[in-house]
Amino acid sequence: MINTQLSLVSSGTERMLVDFGKSSYIQKAHQQPEKVKMVLDKIQTDGLVTTIEAVQSKLSQPLPLGYCNVGFVFEIGKGVDGYKIGDRVISNGPHADIVKVPQNLCALVPDNVTDEEAVFTVVASIGLQGIRLTQPTLGEAIVVTGVGLIGLLTVQLLRAQGCRVLAIDFDDSKLKLAHQFGADTCNPGKGEDPVSAGMAFSRGHGVDAVIITASTKSSDPVMQAAQMCRKRGRIVLVGVTGLELSRADFYEKELTFQVSCSYGPGRYDPIYEDKGQDYPYGFVRWTEQRNFEAVLDMMSGGQIDVKPLITHRYAFEDAPKAYQLLTEDKSALGILLHYSSEVSERNVKQIALRENVSFNANMPVLGFIGAGNYASRILIPAFKAAGGQLHTIVTAGGINGVIHGAKAGFAEASTDVEAMLANKTINTVAIVTRHESHARFVIQALNAGKHVFVEKPLAIELDELAEIKDAYQAAHNAGKKPHLMVGFNRRFSLQIQKMKSLLQSVKEPKSLIMTMNAGAIPANHWTQDNSIGGGRIIGEACHFIDLMRFLVGSEIISVQARRMGDVPELKISEDKASITLGFADGSFGTIHYFANGAASFSKERIEVFSAGRVLQLDNFRKLKGYGWTGFSKMNLWKQDKGQRACAAAFLLAIEQGLATPIPVEEIFEVAKVTIKAADLLRTQ
Repeated sequence: MINTQLSLVSSGTERMLVDFGKSSYIQKAHQQPEKVKMVLDKIQTDGLVTTIEAVQSKLSQPLPLGYCNVGFVFEIGKGVDGYKIGDRVISNGPHADIVKVPQNLCALVPDNVTDEEAVFTVVASIGLQGIRLTQPTLGEAIVVTGVGLIGLLTVQLLRAQGCRVLAIDFDDSKLKLAHQFGADTCNPGKGEDPVSAGMAFSRGHGVDAVIITASTKSSDPVMQAAQMCRKRGRIVLVGVTGLELSRADFYEKELTFQVSCSYGPGRYDPIYEDKGQDYPYGFVRWTEQRNFEAVLDMMSGGQIDVKPLITHRYAFEDAPKAYQLLTEDKSALGILLHYSSEVSERNVKQIALRENVSFNANMPVLGFIGAGNYASRILIPAFKAAGGQLHTIVTAGGINGVIHGAKAGFAEASTDVEAMLANKTINTVAIVTRHESHARFVIQALNAGKHVFVEKPLAIELDELAEIKDAYQAAHNAGKKPHLMVGFNRRFSLQIQKMKSLLQSVKEPKSLIMTMNAGAIPANHWTQDNSIGGGRIIGEACHFIDLMRFLVGSEIISVQARRMGDVPELKISEDKASITLGFADGSFGTIHYFANGAASFSKERIEVFSAGRVLQLDNFRKLKGYGWTGFSKMNLWKQDKGQRACAAAFLLAIEQGLATPIPVEEIFEVAKVTIKAADLLRTQ
């Protein structure tokens, strides 16, 4: 935890983000054609209205700005080495009074480096990583195209390495700084030809390398780079440009082209960044953290001068003025935000969102833990629509809690789970966090005597499930009698309820096929991590195990499972599997959970065969009956997966003292069967 003293507005990156945020839907679509295709596929399978809601929710998710921070450590997490309270550090934390940052994304600041110098470390590391990929040697002629903040720092780093540098930009003021740092300059805006300038700068041989730090939609920087390079020259893209390349230019000269990834090795690797597992020093000499340290060493030694790059200073409270300047003045470079309040004044764990709010103690009064995409888009609106009184929303970082809490009408936003659970006004808790935390929060809430609604899964390990059972029983033995329910919303959908009513008249055993076209997600996504997400079977297929249990209406007595075989082409095979359940009444069903299908195919399909009749539900929109007297179809204009009905049933049970809508015995049974199925798949 860092008590921020100073942060830097990254003029290029943050201007791009702000401009994107202000653009229209059509402009956003034009900038992201790959996302447009995803939207069109979703319309095909889920319908127009559902897709519009999903897109609007995604675009409304808050994004913390900034990634250049300097401050003092005031709290250290378990297992963090190399830092102590009071250390002055840089980090990639956002603009905020207090930031929480993984240890590999921080570095200690040398005593002779000021805060205003150190705050440029992370942005300088972006340029440094581009240089490392370029592999320049002493005396080489290198071109830097685009001398904004990163470009000007890249110029200095190259000069410190003994390279001759040509800076290309349309802004004379930036070129003046580049010249001050030792570079030759070229301004295409004044009619100067970049290719001719590059050839002249290289004494007719062609430049050894080009580092592109510009941000433009044009492909000109890449094409010009290819034309000015010598044979076997190198081109590294650090910024953002068009990528319409001329094969002939690259072919004839055997040029290499590479895109640089942020601060260096480790970026976007959750094992390195989130879990703090460093790469071996002897095999990965320059990680992102080691790049931070290298930049700080160069600042300490005087090889990097950032003072001329500072153009504006603002108090953090005046940040809106800084962003107005950013969008209006394209010449602005180093915009600094200064923080003045003490850490005790900043470390606020509760914020009132509404004043003078009263609550009816005889009705459900809700505390929410979590405000991610599903919570903010689906679950919170569902509970609000059902009449739930929204008291406190708790999130780890606070930003989502404040923004979504205010939008939904919560009375308070908080980062303190214990304080929320201790609040006697709150009698009901909804848990919508990452899966590994579900069991812990459920147990805490039950121990506090609260009614509990937890988004699936209930637990990811059998030991956790046993502890939940004990906590639930202890609460009932103490006379508290809390409701415990998992968000298995599909059984509450209109079409599933219709299927259930039809099947109740059938006395014969049933055969069921449920197909989930889940779609692929990266192997390093947190849901694929068995210790965090529990894997996709526990995290998602549990929905269908519960749904099959509901439609059959009989106890599950056997579980079989088969996954795709291990082959070099597949990093994850568990999410391409079939699970077969046997029921006490003689029914059986198979759940196909496939992550290797086409996005244009229906995401969820349910089929039930029994007594010469068939029911088929396609993606919770189209229900067809075959062989049923008086029933042939039930189609909906909008997809309904039962989320609102699920929340309403849970709140009604609390309000009127009814039985929990899903019997707790079924909840425990489904959790146990799901974990067993996942274990079977992992031991094959």
